[in-house]
Amino acid sequence: MERGLIWLPLLALFIWLTWSGWKEYQKVEGYRIWSEKFDKAKYDIYSVIGHKENTITWGTPTAKGIKDLQTFSLKDVQDIRLLVADNIIDWDNSVNHGKACLEFQLIEQKEPIKIPFTDSTLASQWGQYLVNYLQ
Repeated sequence: MERGLIWLPLLALFIWLTWSGWKEYQKVEGYRIWSEKFDKAKYDIYSVIGHKENTITWGTPTAKGIKDLQTFSLKDVQDIRLLVADNIIDWDNSVNHGKACLEFQLIEQKEPIKIPFTDSTLASQWGQYLVNYLQ
């Protein structure tokens, strides 16, 4: 009886881990299919981003596909900045202390577009890639 009570929480944990893994697999598989139409694409738990010619498309990955898709043209971008913990960081000096995002200031829009990243180094690489693409 005692052994059964000990193993029951472990069984519940195993079932939960299996379910979580399946949900994450569905997110990644949805991203894989979505990203095929882009020249360059990125996936992490906060957002997905795709670049094709002069267009950036980004959204939120879910088990049922990519949600909240937004698109803007790189021709409309006035400035690209790297933010870590809401502080502007130099491209070459990215630090992994806090939530990172790329901030796109568009010419005709007051509010900037912020695309979150889990890793500031990856955000810096994407930002440098897009800055170089614009030049």
